[in-house]
Amino acid sequence: MNKKQFDKEVARRRTFGIISHPDAGKTTLTEKLLLYGGAIQEAGAVKNNKIKKGATSDFMEIERQRGISVATSVLAFEYKNIKINILDTPGHKDFAEDTFRTLTAVDSVIVVIDVAKGVEEQTVKLVEVCRMRNIPMIVFINKMDREGKDAFDLMDEIEQKLGLRVTPLSFPIGMGYDLKGIYNIHKQNINLFTGASSKDIHSTTAIENLDDKLLDQLVGDKAAGILRDELELVTGIYPNFNREEYLAGDLQPVFFGSALHNFGVKELLDGFIEIAPAPRPKKAEERLVQPNESDFSGFVFKIHANMDPKHRDRLAFIKIVSGVFERNKAYKHIRLNKNLKFSSPNAFFAEKKEIVDESFPGDIVGLHDTGNFKIGDTLTSGETLHYKGIPAFSPEHFRYINNSDPMKSKQLAKGIDQLMDEGVAQLFTLELNGRKIIGTVGALQFEVIQYRLEHEYGASCSYENLNVYKACWIETKDVNSAEFKDFKRVKAKFLAHDKRDQLVFLADSSFSLQMTQQKYPSIKFHFVSEFEPMEA
Repeated sequence: MNKKQFDKEVARRRTFGIISHPDAGKTTLTEKLLLYGGAIQEAGAVKNNKIKKGATSDFMEIERQRGISVATSVLAFEYKNIKINILDTPGHKDFAEDTFRTLTAVDSVIVVIDVAKGVEEQTVKLVEVCRMRNIPMIVFINKMDREGKDAFDLMDEIEQKLGLRVTPLSFPIGMGYDLKGIYNIHKQNINLFTGASSKDIHSTTAIENLDDKLLDQLVGDKAAGILRDELELVTGIYPNFNREEYLAGDLQPVFFGSALHNFGVKELLDGFIEIAPAPRPKKAEERLVQPNESDFSGFVFKIHANMDPKHRDRLAFIKIVSGVFERNKAYKHIRLNKNLKFSSPNAFFAEKKEIVDESFPGDIVGLHDTGNFKIGDTLTSGETLHYKGIPAFSPEHFRYINNSDPMKSKQLAKGIDQLMDEGVAQLFTLELNGRKIIGTVGALQFEVIQYRLEHEYGASCSYENLNVYKACWIETKDVNSAEFKDFKRVKAKFLAHDKRDQLVFLADSSFSLQMTQQKYPSIKFHFVSEFEPMEA
């Protein structure tokens, strides 16, 4: 492939994540985007938190039962000759860590907000991560077919609570029962709401200018008058859309719609492919890597075991940063310092996978893994690069994990091992007696682990509560110092090792952590495993 063709392939890629609070309609929006891309013929209705047909992106059995997304799924489709890769993330706070990791693999983000509930707690945290990384964001205000907050109030709330600077690119005409349609500020046309089934692709009518009498005929005199007043306010209050500011993370365009009724979704998708960034450069420890470099590089941001329970397979999800990834070509695994070949790299459509011969920057490729990969691993054509920014955070909940069936101890060990590699939770092994402790961000993850151990590995486990306040990764300049030896002796029953064999101190209260820090000043206690962004 020549350079011109390669550059063209890179330029037509858009890789983004969808983030929101649970129930804001994120999975429904993902489906409707797929509907436009022709990737699915019919949407599975996700209503009242019960999945009737099973949403396309929720492919794990426990997700179908509970009606929540617990694992990030990858979906790819083509729309108007643009290759779109969506990473649908869990909205539930118990699975926030999976979402944080996924945000390292996206080039932009769509934030979904419920018109009635406005900005919710989980959205605040996720947007904060995006802001830290200057990820371009588009806001989609969903469920406009229901009664909710006034559009201006909502945009104020988004600016205040999320610290964003917004500008609407579309604007609702009414809301709930009175929703007449949406005016597309960006394209100067109007999209009428019929409230019909989700399969309807709505027609749009171009409006040359807002004084056009056609507007009154379409939505009625009263609604047309209100719209004219509101749009006058919009131009007075909000900045004009500037793509450079959006790409720098300094301006966030807002779209309105109802994903359930497939309304306003096309405007969002058309606006997205026009303004969203193609693959962006990524910082490695060694240097900044540009997407259009000829040499291949990529990193593992997720590992998923048993995507197909009939076949015990593990897939490592790789985000391609630069160059072309080719099937059956040897690439260097940096951490293991060995070359690996992949005969069946997969591209995704939810749980459907197809083998691909080549993939480009921005694409997500699934590689069958026999245990070579860990989250954060880098693959390259030969250059030594380390992509940073996929740390493990200190969990919030800790429990001992016990084997309920001694005949199945092998299956249990294998299951725990693989689920921890996926990043579902963290495993700590006590130095004193070798007991295994599971640490999670949320309590729901314990249920997920138990369920998956039983259904995917045929192993059963039980839990025992454990009083731990924080897991702190230990850093010392001198392992032979008298101070470090005293720390290890005094705190022996609180010391454990994580999966990477790093030493971890399990503090039982904030007071005991404080006292320990004061007593051993030469030892550093970290709340993240990468020892960079935050320190205890």
